[in-house]
Amino acid sequence: MPGFIARRVAAGVALLFVISLLSYTLLSIPDLDVGRQLLGQGAAQDLVDARNAALGLDRPALVQYFGWLAGAVRGDFGTSWFTSENVLRAIGNRLPVTISLMLGVTLVTTVLSIGLGVWAGVRRGAVDKVVQVLAVAGYALPGFLVTLVIVLVFAVRLGWFPAIGYVGIGESFTGWLSTVTLPILSLSAGSVAGVAQQVRGSVIDVLRQDYVRTLRARGLPPWRIVLRHVLRNASAPALSVLGMQFVGLLGGAVLVEQIFGLPGLGSMTVGYTTRGDIPVIMALVMFTVIGVILINLLVDILIGWLNPKARLS
Repeated sequence: MPGFIARRVAAGVALLFVISLLSYTLLSIPDLDVGRQLLGQGAAQDLVDARNAALGLDRPALVQYFGWLAGAVRGDFGTSWFTSENVLRAIGNRLPVTISLMLGVTLVTTVLSIGLGVWAGVRRGAVDKVVQVLAVAGYALPGFLVTLVIVLVFAVRLGWFPAIGYVGIGESFTGWLSTVTLPILSLSAGSVAGVAQQVRGSVIDVLRQDYVRTLRARGLPPWRIVLRHVLRNASAPALSVLGMQFVGLLGGAVLVEQIFGLPGLGSMTVGYTTRGDIPVIMALVMFTVIGVILINLLVDILIGWLNPKARLS
């Protein structure tokens, strides 16, 4: 297992370097003239040039990148070009919001998808058909439409939850829970359907195996067969899908945070990207990639624990 984890970590570090280089290169292609944006259209050209030089924008893009990389390795992502705010502090203020959403969605998706998938795979019949219909609907319906319906029903019509705004968990737990419930439901709708379908298919495949019939012939209780044998062998494909769903959730969080007025990384990404604030954008890209790498590493470790053969692949 240590060698297995070391290979995954090494691959993650290499991926982080490649993505950072590509991201910085792509961000440097447009001539944004940051100095002009900061000083205004009426500023003298020599002042604009001096401002760009102070930001290091007069150097070649590759030199700028390695200068940024040297700071990033030390944990120094610089300051925002437009607000002069420390980048890590700005992200740290918004990170708890996005983490709340991601953890909530992961928890809801895991519990509901496993429950629905196992239920459909074991019971079959009408339950199986309902889960398949939900899976198709979850994939087919646009995310913004699902979010709109959830807001109209639970916030506008019923008034159970606020439509916009965010309360920190340190201020009020109930207030925090009420402000993240609808965003979590919006992000979970498609994920639950997709993972449940995968769990359902895996459970059906495992139930057809010879060793399951042997366990039944020995008189083991059905619930014990499902929980101790079927679920463990069927969970590896579901974990892979769950990991991919998490990556997609990072993109969906941008839309959801905008709709619900949440001060998270998604809304921050939109605001700073439109201005071309490279230090902030690069830090956001790195945090996103690190999150994806950690989730995939966790999924690989869990799959390797469930299926030792996967450690050799």
